[in-house]
Amino acid sequence: MLGTDTLLVTDDAGVLVVTINRPKALNALNQAVIAGLQHVLDEAAEAARAGRVRALVLTGAGEKAFVAGADIAAMADMSVGTAREFARSGHAVGDALASLPIPTIAAVNGFALGGGCELALACDFIYAAENAKFGQPEVKLGVIPGFGGTQRLARRVGLARAIELCLTGDTIDATEATRIGLANRVLPAAELLPATIATARKIAEMGPVAVAEAKRVLYAGAGLPLSQANALEVEAFAGLFDTADQKEGMAAFLGKRKPEFKGQ
Repeated sequence: MLGTDTLLVTDDAGVLVVTINRPKALNALNQAVIAGLQHVLDEAAEAARAGRVRALVLTGAGEKAFVAGADIAAMADMSVGTAREFARSGHAVGDALASLPIPTIAAVNGFALGGGCELALACDFIYAAENAKFGQPEVKLGVIPGFGGTQRLARRVGLARAIELCLTGDTIDATEATRIGLANRVLPAAELLPATIATARKIAEMGPVAVAEAKRVLYAGAGLPLSQANALEVEAFAGLFDTADQKEGMAAFLGKRKPEFKGQ
């Protein structure tokens, strides 16, 4: 899988590491980066379905920023129409991340503001460096989050905290982000990417069909009444007993050996 000048893509034994590579611009999102991400994620989805990729880690180049936001210079003269298309392209990337059947983890190494915070929120969960900063400061520019921030943030941390962050434009540090459930772990900067990849590898060793189903049911059930969500779980659980991975996983457990999952 190929990257671009602004995106570095490496395959670490089935763990895809995607690095946004505009460190001089604090990895700010412009149309080229967004288009590149869409292309990489489309390829990742195909590779995941074929069993070639089992997890994805998203990070930013350098030590200062994951993604400091969207490129304000590029946005300043947008019309209503071009702003709408820009927002739709950002949403499409977020949707592509969220819909991948493999785990996606954001390794936030510095600023994750505006579009950067929204990109991290589109991942399944977030690991943060000690120097990480999160925020949705768009109101300071006379606009609102446009890449899913108002919605994904509320679903991650609760409506009241999301309203506070979106209306004040405040920035919070990694410790506070973890306390409110925005991030899962805080790590020293030097340990962030290795620890994130290690978690991705750990999940990649599990039954891939089961991982994909667990992810699907968790997201789908979150918006349903509990009784309907539990019914969804029952059907997904039962359906896995018609897979080769279930047979292999249980046979390996009973045989006291490591399973060899095929994603089938």
